[in-house]
Amino acid sequence: MSPSRKDEGDPPLRSDAQRNRERILRVATEELTRCARVPLSTIAKKAGVGQGTFYRNFPHREALVLEVYRYEMQQVADAAPELLATRDPEDALREWLDHLARFAMTKVGLADAIRLVTSAPGGPAKPEPAPVMDAADLLLRANEAAGTIRPDVSADDFFLVIGGLWLIDSGDDWQPRVTRFLDFVMDGLRAGAPGR
Repeated sequence: MSPSRKDEGDPPLRSDAQRNRERILRVATEELTRCARVPLSTIAKKAGVGQGTFYRNFPHREALVLEVYRYEMQQVADAAPELLATRDPEDALREWLDHLARFAMTKVGLADAIRLVTSAPGGPAKPEPAPVMDAADLLLRANEAAGTIRPDVSADDFFLVIGGLWLIDSGDDWQPRVTRFLDFVMDGLRAGAPGR
C-alpha cells in the first residue's frame, strides 16, 4: 500500500494532492512518534499545508493516526520482497527483523497514539497487521525452501516468538539488546533446518 491510500472507492488523487498527502503522513509519523497528543494544527503547519487541505485528507485524528500506522506497517512489509530480491533468504530474514525492530523501538509514541484512538468507546479498531504477517510468511517460506530454517514454522509461530521484542525498553541503549534477542530468534529458527 502506498501512502496515497484513501478509501478503496475514492478516485486517484491529483499529483499535487498526492504530494500534500504524502508530506502530511511523513510529518505526522515524525510528530506522533515524538508525542501521541501532538495537535493536528502543528502537523498541518510543519507539513506546509492549510487546515482545509489537512482536513480534506484526514477529517479527524483517528483517520490520520490509523493511516500513519498502516503506512508504517506497509513500509516494513514492503522491505521483505525487496530484501529477497538482493540477498539470500537467511540474510534477508535477519535484515528484515532489523527493520521490524527499528519500527518497534522507534515508534513508541505512535503506539501510544494508536492506543489512544482505538481505546475510546465506539472508536475504530486497530488495523490488522496482515501485510507484516504476509511479509514474514514470504521470508519464512523462502528460508524453508532454501533449507536454512526448520520447515514447520508458521507466521503465527514466528510472531509469538518475536513478541518479546515489544517487551524491550526502547530507551537509548536498545540496539545491543535487540541484536542479541534477534540473534537468539535466528538460532532458534535454524535449529533442525535440513540444510544445516
